Amino acid sequence: MDKNTGNQLPASGLPAPGLSTAGLFDHYLTDEGLALLWSLLDSGRYEVRAPEEAALLCVAWLVRAGESGAAAALVEELRPFAGEVRFAPHLADRPVPGADDVHVRTVGEVAGALARRAPRPGIEAQHEALTVWHPFEDDLLDHWLRVGADAEQSAGQDARGDTRDDAGEGAALLARYQRLAAAHTRCTKHLDPKSNPAVLRRALEERVAGREPSPRLAGLLRRTVASMVAKRGRPGSAEHARLRRDQARQAGRPAHHDLAALVLRRLAPLDVSRGLADVGPLIGPVTPEEAEESGLPAGTVVPAPVRAAVTAALSAHLDTLLEHGVISSAEVLGEVAVQLIVTHTSRGYADASLRTLIAATYRARRDRRYPLWWSPEHHARISGLPWVRAVAPWAADPVEEARSTLRMLGEACVRAFPGAGLPNLHVRALSGLARLAELPVPFAAEPLADAYSGMADPAVLAAARTAAGLLRGTVYERYHGIDYAAVQELADARDRYGFARLCAERAGRPGRPLASDPAVVEQARILTTSNLATLVVHAGVVPRGGWEGPARGAFAAATGPAATVKSTAYAWRQLLFHLALCDADEQARVLTWIDGRAARLPARTAARIAARLADLRLATAAP
Repeated sequence: MDKNTGNQLPASGLPAPGLSTAGLFDHYLTDEGLALLWSLLDSGRYEVRAPEEAALLCVAWLVRAGESGAAAALVEELRPFAGEVRFAPHLADRPVPGADDVHVRTVGEVAGALARRAPRPGIEAQHEALTVWHPFEDDLLDHWLRVGADAEQSAGQDARGDTRDDAGEGAALLARYQRLAAAHTRCTKHLDPKSNPAVLRRALEERVAGREPSPRLAGLLRRTVASMVAKRGRPGSAEHARLRRDQARQAGRPAHHDLAALVLRRLAPLDVSRGLADVGPLIGPVTPEEAEESGLPAGTVVPAPVRAAVTAALSAHLDTLLEHGVISSAEVLGEVAVQLIVTHTSRGYADASLRTLIAATYRARRDRRYPLWWSPEHHARISGLPWVRAVAPWAADPVEEARSTLRMLGEACVRAFPGAGLPNLHVRALSGLARLAELPVPFAAEPLADAYSGMADPAVLAAARTAAGLLRGTVYERYHGIDYAAVQELADARDRYGFARLCAERAGRPGRPLASDPAVVEQARILTTSNLATLVVHAGVVPRGGWEGPARGAFAAATGPAATVKSTAYAWRQLLFHLALCDADEQARVLTWIDGRAARLPARTAARIAARLADLRLATAAP
């Protein structure tokens, strides 16, 4: 049979509508059906909504690879279930994500966020002020400028000596105010008795009632008129007209929630469970066709907050998302880590189409972003499926693939967020991957101790032992005043009570529990390096370019404008770890850079880190 490798769907190969599962099974084993499956493998335009829907694609791949015997054996194994189980994929308009593609949000999550974008009261009030109240204030001001605002003008004499009866005009303005106040309630500045429009209105009420304004009110009126003219110009002047024209242009801009609704309509046809290979068409300006349908001005640019919400669904390589700031924190990296863990086995396939297919199989029935549903047991169930087993000979060693993925995720966290450490979500994801990688040491996830017994978790002792072996005699040990020989003795003896006591004593809170006391927990993090030593020693993590860059990044995080007392403590601990793994020349360069950076810090920040910086210099000066 011919092996069609084109990217277009052959029209003759499409299954007839309404075919049963058995009918689909038989159709895809014909020459036309296999040609369609080959085109799907090449284009990626299919969906695997359940793992079994990848089975016939695996058959097609085996046939095209010249493994007709293996394909026939797989077909015979599947045939008894063909009447009950769908083994065929669903056709799709867009390619399935690649094995290395990850996303922070799905299309469905982005759509939900956009749907919740309601009108913002502040923006609506500003729009009302620009379109309703500013024009009314201009008319009030123009009235007083024509009638006169000084004592003589209040008697009815204007600057030219003409007399005017302005009672009718004033009454009309006051009646208009009542109508506007009843209909437009978002902007309330006009209700402030000290505001300019309130002063103009009170004076007008006195005038219309036939009363002379009090001396105080007359003085307020003169000052108000003078200040309004000085600030904006006389109504009708070129200066005033230019200001109001700019404000009208601002008021005419569509509201963010209206543009969010437009983007939501663009998202409507897309698969809600996936990310986006290309976000450009979804966040582009309003098209003429959309303008005609929605009433929004053609060419209107989608605002940055809406663009950012959509970009969160960009599906791309991890490095691309980090480079573009889509993954904005270590916590977000922990959320997407599971996507790479789920599909790590697929990276071992040299054939690109098979790699994408296996990744889609592992992703099937993925109900949420978080890794709570995933486990090594789940992974084992998928890898044990007959069609996945049938193509397994073309994969690399799954243990080595797990180790490679673990190194990649650990390195990404250290490189991109050097002052943040490993969030608990990330640690739990890495722990499952470590089991697949057959690493001898687990990762320690918080809580670090049993809440009832007070004993440290066994993983904590293992992490402390690893840290002791890596950091003994380094600046990390000197700065924190750690006796890593004693720590290693506790770990070797598996003394979980003793380790918890040591943490409490180091925190200056003897007898306090490791399970809940923040100061005691922080000492456990220091002694274990919060799993960084485990990543280095057992996963082989080394950041691109070495440890000098992460050391500088950790100092920048500790002293940045967004740094808090808590985040500074975390970042400083990371700084000491990264610095400890630098060689002597790298340490010298980092310390020189830190001195230069510290000299330019704001006074408040410099005071906050002064004691830490002094201790750092002392620890690095020690022999």
